[in-house]
Amino acid sequence: MLRVVLAEDAVLLRAGLVELLSRVGHEVTAAVGDAGELARAVDADRPDVVITDVRMPPDFRDEGLKAALELRARHPGLPVLVLSQYVATAYATQLLSGGTSAEGGLGYLLKDRVGEVTDFLDALDRVAGGQTVIDPEVVRVLLRQRTAEEPLRHLTPREREVLALMAEGLNNQAIGRRLTITEASVVKHSGNIFMKLQLDPAEGNRRVLAVLAHLRPEAPPV
Repeated sequence: MLRVVLAEDAVLLRAGLVELLSRVGHEVTAAVGDAGELARAVDADRPDVVITDVRMPPDFRDEGLKAALELRARHPGLPVLVLSQYVATAYATQLLSGGTSAEGGLGYLLKDRVGEVTDFLDALDRVAGGQTVIDPEVVRVLLRQRTAEEPLRHLTPREREVLALMAEGLNNQAIGRRLTITEASVVKHSGNIFMKLQLDPAEGNRRVLAVLAHLRPEAPPV
């Protein structure tokens, strides 16, 4: 069971998430509608994980995201799963730039992913467990923005597939299952990727964050 603080201004979605989380055994200690209430709830309840929308009242820009980053600064290691209505690589970049520590899970998912209940709950568990989880569509957009550049152009099609899944936060075993290849093959492809991109081959969050750092646009659009 996880103790969850939820911040979502859309009343129906907030109620639906509370129902879903409660049904699978998690405790929603607070379900709030703005960033100020989110901060107060986290300070009071010290939850296991925070789920927050990016855009919150009063301006509906990035209040939820800013609140999440401020809370992680105030409560180091606080796992945060951010939900976004649209693919906005600038928001994903801002979240990851403010959370490059290996301590505490981070997630960035599109709200459409909530409808895929198993995937959403798996992402929540992984973030609460300290992993980094990025929505596949966000990863695809980041890859499209960078594939014309060196040294990504030198990756084979299979290596790009492995890189994309690695950026989503999947481990070697999960990547192998997704691509229907052996774990040994994933290790080989990963080694080639690390060599070509000159990345740190460390496991876990550091590996994901290294990949995402390479994929981030130099000047992400707002």
